[in-house]
This record gives sequence, structure tokens and C-alpha cells, in this order.
Amino acid sequence: MRARPFSRPTLIAAVELLEGHSQARFNQMILRLGLEHEIDSGTALSVAKKCDMLGRIVVHRGDQVLDTLDGTMTLGEAVVREAIQLLSAEPRFPREIALGRGLARDGYVVAFDNYGRDPRLRAALPDEVQLPETDDEVHQLLKGFQFTTPLGHLDQAVEAHTRGDWAACNSQLRTFLESLFDDIARNVRPQEAAQRPSSENRRALLADPSVGFLAVDRNEWTADGKNYVNGLFKMLHTEGSHPGLSDEDHSTFRLHVVLITARTFLRRLHYGR
Repeated sequence: MRARPFSRPTLIAAVELLEGHSQARFNQMILRLGLEHEIDSGTALSVAKKCDMLGRIVVHRGDQVLDTLDGTMTLGEAVVREAIQLLSAEPRFPREIALGRGLARDGYVVAFDNYGRDPRLRAALPDEVQLPETDDEVHQLLKGFQFTTPLGHLDQAVEAHTRGDWAACNSQLRTFLESLFDDIARNVRPQEAAQRPSSENRRALLADPSVGFLAVDRNEWTADGKNYVNGLFKMLHTEGSHPGLSDEDHSTFRLHVVLITARTFLRRLHYGR
């Protein structure tokens, strides 16, 4: 089964890491990728320049299918698999860290076998989640409804995750989700939403039987507060910066959950209940 697509930032991070190759190793990789007619093997071009050329090809033709020793896969996946061979079990350099974070956002992890010497790319989430496509769909729907405020908060959350600012990412994710429900309420019942004094009141409006946007029978919203939406907000409200991998993992988990949740409700708004 072919792997899920990789997002543009992840592909770019993979190509940037490949600048660590020597001329000879880079040229060998180009042969494996079948790009020898597009990227010259001569030493007149630096590896950095060749990476720039490779990056432009991969960004535009990442879904091109090719045969490799590991089987049939897209060009994008093949480049990512080449790049992770340069990762260490405990990344220290900025380009290693950037690729690791990009893969995490896309729903992948790199596992090391043979005492940390053999990196392997593995999906961290089910194929059905399709995180890069989910992120793209959420962005397109936000733009289509002209929900500019939530769009700005989501972009800031992703940027904060990219630079490893977990507290800022977590904060922006909660603000994004809050402003998303606000805008949905204003879209569904503009006059009534304007009269509601708080975001929670506007979310309650979406569960009103006359609106029926949030499903009470599926515990999306209930009067006692013990429901999915309130539970998600309580989880997103927890703050505090803690060193180590656990904080990175939890910030990534929040990003995944928020993206999937946003897609669900934006689709509902787009197609109708």
C-alpha cells in the first residue's frame, strides 16, 4: 500500500537535510531517484545547488511514481526515505529536528533498529486520517467561508510547532478552535450569535434543537458539560511548558486532534447537517 502524501514543509525539510551528502553520494541518490537527466552529476554545481533543483522537482512532482529496491512509491516518499538515513537516533541539529517535526505533523515516526543505526519510516496514525490532506482541506474550507481569524490562528499554531514553541502552539490551537466555532455560529445564526456574550454561549447555540449543528445524541454537546467539545476545550486549556519529548508528543497530538475535529465540523457546515 502506498504511503500517504507528505506535506510541502516536510518535503522541503527532507531535501535540506540531503545537503549533508557528498557529491558522490548525492549523485548516487539521484540515480536511484531516476533524475540523472534533470540534475547534472558534475562538480560544477554544489550539493546545495543540486538540492535546490531537487526540491523544486519534488514539490511539483512529489506524487510521481517510481520503482525502488523497497518497492513502488512516490518520488516524495523516496526522497523522505533517503533523507531519514541521515537522521540520528537523538537529533541535535536544526535540520534533523525540522524533518522530525514535519514527519510528526504528517503522522509519521522514525524508528531505529540495530542499536540506532537503521532508521525506518513508520506511520504513526491510521491511513484513514490522511493528515496532509486534512490540513489542506481545513485551509481550503476556512478560506472558502472567509473564516480569516481561525485561519490566522491555525497558521500560527503550525508555525509555532515548526519552531518547537509548544506553549505557543497549544495556545493558538485552543484559540483557533474557539474562533472556529464562533465563526460557524455567526454563519449559521448571525443575529442570535451576535447576542450571545461568550464563545461558550455561541457553542451552546449550535446545539440548540432549532439549529441542530452539534449533535446532543452523539455527546458532541450536552447540558451537563460532559461532552466531546467541552472535553476537548478542557484538554486544550491545560498549559505549562515541560522539557523533553513528552511535551512535543502532546503538542503534536493536540494538533492532530484539532485538525481532524475542525475538518469534521467544517465539512458539516459545507455539506449541511
